[in-house]
Amino acid sequence: MDNNQNWNFNPRTQPGLATQPVTRTFFASVFMWMGIALGISAITSYVFGTDPSYMQYLINPDTLAPTGLGDVTMFAPLALVLLMSFGVNRLSSTALISVFLIYSILMGMSLSFIFLYYTQASINSVFFASAAMFGTMALLGYTTKTDLTKLGSILIMALVGIIVAGLINMFIGSSGLSYIISFVSVIIFTGLTAYDVQKIKEIGNQVENGTEAAAKMSIMGALTLYLDFINLFLALLRLFGSRRD
Repeated sequence: MDNNQNWNFNPRTQPGLATQPVTRTFFASVFMWMGIALGISAITSYVFGTDPSYMQYLINPDTLAPTGLGDVTMFAPLALVLLMSFGVNRLSSTALISVFLIYSILMGMSLSFIFLYYTQASINSVFFASAAMFGTMALLGYTTKTDLTKLGSILIMALVGIIVAGLINMFIGSSGLSYIISFVSVIIFTGLTAYDVQKIKEIGNQVENGTEAAAKMSIMGALTLYLDFINLFLALLRLFGSRRD
């Protein structure tokens, strides 16, 4: 899940076309879809994570091995992100919304596993801490006059580095390296939140409100911010979450 979204969709618009109210309308649409997706994921993860009758659909209660559906929830979300990223020019806005909502359900099912390892109290506290950090950096990205493009490029390269480190750590199982990866991930995704919000603001200044292009870009923006938030939350949970006895 440690990935960030690069958009390859180029709306045919002219810079400066949108007025400030239109930019705010575009922004509101982005955060609306992000909020809907997060809400769906939160509810789904809570239902599956706290009710054994639902969790058994993901994990065999006797062997504790993932079921077929459990395997799907681990790999399908990445496939859907790739589908949205590379298919944005071909898919309609309605299709993108459908894929995004299916993605949020599968992500919720995948996230339900955290309830097996962390206490619900710590999950709740880390979630609200993540929301506070995310909101602060989003506001910074929206209001700052500083160009964050160079910072974003550095953070994306660092993101690639921790993904590689994470893959290596899957084989060596180092708790020290895992801690470093989580700590660096917090820094990366707080910074990427500000960078991505500024990028979305620039796109909002260019797209024409009410068009198919604007609808598509609002969904892709929501996906980007969703990924920033989820990865920030998981990194903080690995650092500060209280494990079950």
